[in-house]
Amino acid sequence: MAHGKSQRLRFKRRRNGKTDYRRRLRMLRGGAPRAIVRVSNTQVVCQLAQFDPEGDRIVASFSGNNLAAYGWPVGASTKSVPACYVAGYALGKSALSAGHDSAILDIGLASSSPGNRIFAALKGMIDAGLDVPHGDGVLPSDDRVNGAHIDDSLGAAVDAAKNAIEEASG
Repeated sequence: MAHGKSQRLRFKRRRNGKTDYRRRLRMLRGGAPRAIVRVSNTQVVCQLAQFDPEGDRIVASFSGNNLAAYGWPVGASTKSVPACYVAGYALGKSALSAGHDSAILDIGLASSSPGNRIFAALKGMIDAGLDVPHGDGVLPSDDRVNGAHIDDSLGAAVDAAKNAIEEASG
């Protein structure tokens, strides 16, 4: 930790391990909106953010708390792979209705192992019609997206939620 008068402190969010400013600057230089995916201890949060010098503007947002309104089972997890897929799908539909057809994925400091929850949300965004650059090797399989590894009835909940989102987005 830098304490001397000739040493310079890093930004607080960098010291706390919350922001990688080099990666953020690279993403912002592209000018495209960022599709932000964060998985917390209880839910997933997906947002579409546009850069503004005074602070990022959130164009569209969807979280795991909103899943119940679209027919998600009450006892089911709101941060599982199928829940992340549905949240990404809903974000993609709301981004398209807001006039945005492309974005770049912002995963923050999360690990980028293939098939994880963040890439399940990415798959949902792509299935909704949002153009996000990606490699096909990172997306989870259809069995994991439909929840076959959790419960057989979860696949029907995923389909029902997708249909409800389709009807809501018109």
